Amino acid sequence: MHFLFRYIAVVVAVYLTVNLVPGISVVGGWETTLIVALVWSVIITVIRPVLTILSLPITIITLGLFHFILNALLFWAMSWIVPGFHIAGFWPALLGSIVLSLFSWLIEKVF
Repeated sequence: MHFLFRYIAVVVAVYLTVNLVPGISVVGGWETTLIVALVWSVIITVIRPVLTILSLPITIITLGLFHFILNALLFWAMSWIVPGFHIAGFWPALLGSIVLSLFSWLIEKVF
C-alpha cells in the first residue's frame, strides 16, 4: 500500500514538473506520464543507489554537488527510455530533476 501512495505521489510530481519546467514535454497524455513515473521509480530504487556508491569519491570532492548532476543525467536518460517524453537539454534536465525531487518529497510529507 505504501508503494501505491508513493507511486501516485511520483505521478503527480511528474505531471507538475512537466507543466512547470520549460524544455520538458510529454506527448501521449496520461499514459506516458504514468510510464515516466514508473520508470523514474525504478531508476530511483534500483539504479541510483548503485551509481551513488560508485560516484562517492567525486561527490565528496564536489561537496555533494555531483549528486545533482547524477540526478539530472538519470532524468535525462529517461527521455531516451520512454517514448513520448522529451527533454530539450541538460539544463532543463537539471531543473526538472530538482523540481521533481522537491514535489515528490513535498507530496509524500503532506500525505
